[in-house]
Amino acid sequence: MSSLLIHITCGPNDPTRAALGFLVAKAAIDEGHEVSMFLAGDAVQLIRDAVLDNLAGLGTGKLREHYDAIVAAGVTIHLSGMSCVSRGVSDQDLESKPVEKAMSNVLVQLTMASDRVRAY
Repeated sequence: MSSLLIHITCGPNDPTRAALGFLVAKAAIDEGHEVSMFLAGDAVQLIRDAVLDNLAGLGTGKLREHYDAIVAAGVTIHLSGMSCVSRGVSDQDLESKPVEKAMSNVLVQLTMASDRVRAY
């Protein structure tokens, strides 16, 4: 199978698009593909429990359901460290979640290692 990087930059202010990125990641996992995820910009806010529990897109489903399936598949979600700082996403928001803060060089590495990239 192929490898796919899902790069999400939209956040809670665009719930349909944000949930779509997670839905596509889940669908790729279900099809047997290797998935990587990188959240940057407003998307880092999606990792907060209040957002995970309440965000649902029109026709793209509930963020929590997609997130839980992605985590169950063992995918590590990379978060832009600078975006976390500028949007107040704290280490407490990240506790017990399979996430890694990363710099833009990690996004470049994931991009180059992936067969395809989808951005939302």
